[in-house]
Amino acid sequence: MPVLVMKFGGTSVANLDRIRRAAKRVGVEVAKGYDVIVIVSAMSGKTNELVGWVNETSPLFDAREYDAVVSSGENVTAGLMALTLQEMDVPARSWQGWQVPLKTNSSHSQARIEEIPTDNINQKFGEGMRVAVVAGFQGISPEGRITTLGRGGSDTTAVAFAAAFDAERCDIYTDVDGVYTTDPRICETARKLDRIAFEEMLELASLGAKVLQTRSVELAMRYKVKLRVLSSFEEQSDEAGTLVCDEEDIMENNVVNGVAYSRDEAKLTLLSVADRPGIAATIFTALSDNGVNVDMIVQNISEDGRTDMTFSCPTDQVGRAEQALADIKGAGTLNFAELDVDAGVAKVSVVGIGMRSHTGVAAKMFQVLSQEGINIKIITTSEIKISVLVDRKYMELAVQALHEAFELDKAA
Repeated sequence: MPVLVMKFGGTSVANLDRIRRAAKRVGVEVAKGYDVIVIVSAMSGKTNELVGWVNETSPLFDAREYDAVVSSGENVTAGLMALTLQEMDVPARSWQGWQVPLKTNSSHSQARIEEIPTDNINQKFGEGMRVAVVAGFQGISPEGRITTLGRGGSDTTAVAFAAAFDAERCDIYTDVDGVYTTDPRICETARKLDRIAFEEMLELASLGAKVLQTRSVELAMRYKVKLRVLSSFEEQSDEAGTLVCDEEDIMENNVVNGVAYSRDEAKLTLLSVADRPGIAATIFTALSDNGVNVDMIVQNISEDGRTDMTFSCPTDQVGRAEQALADIKGAGTLNFAELDVDAGVAKVSVVGIGMRSHTGVAAKMFQVLSQEGINIKIITTSEIKISVLVDRKYMELAVQALHEAFELDKAA
């Protein structure tokens, strides 16, 4: 039998009625002749509840026990989904990560998948099981301990299973009906894309689009897994949702295919830093060691042997950044006059594989923002992306103006 992987997120299995609805979708695919691997998340809100219990019990918790607790939500969902399918006369079994076994490294709460042997599940398929319901987000370490893959890890689990079992496709069921040109809550003319290239989806995911987890898209691109993003709340057809696929599988494309944003950004500037070899390494090594995720970086032209260094990071990491920089200044390894912090900025980005072969995208983007009276604080670019940092109060206006200017409400 061909294999299909179906992943259901927390909102899709939030209660027993929704589990029944999801199970009916699985039954439809079984009737088409597929052996199905279902990856389930914990019921909506359950993981947050479990994390809260851990933090309340032990603020300086043992990461191994953290994983044992927070992985339990997926186990409950997997068992309930298997029972529901059995009530529908669909031969199904639930599988926890260690039973597969989904082998990971030992990095608890942020484990990386190392191997998914297919023998156990394939044996059960051969014995008549039609659906393997696998608890997402979890695996087993070389030491035999439960591990978890980080928030959103069920997406990664689903893609990894699709790659391991050479599945025909991996369907991700969520509370949206596909990937949009931008957030429909901000721009009412946002349009659902029928197809999007892996690289575009990876950029959008890393820039703040919440539809897919970044690591899952990376895996799909590496192993050429066809991903389809669908709503679990709407009637489906063969053309429903958005297919994330190779660039070669897309006939036509807009130059820009999406506008993404990240609301909670901060801009930090080190004023009057000594301009000498190794100073950037000193700054950003300290930030990295303190868990600060630096994004955009700009260094001003040096004058009299001094320069200004500006970078952005998430607002919830500003405190750590300030502490890291104060520590190296106090230790005498970095000398700067002042640290200026602006926690009221947002990042807005345009993304499209068409940028590779078209000029003028940056000029058009900057002109549009200028016409709206929006000042740009930092600019970064890649082959298929241009990102700018602007005042947060202008974020929605910037997204709407760029979406209209690049005519993203119209199909290619």
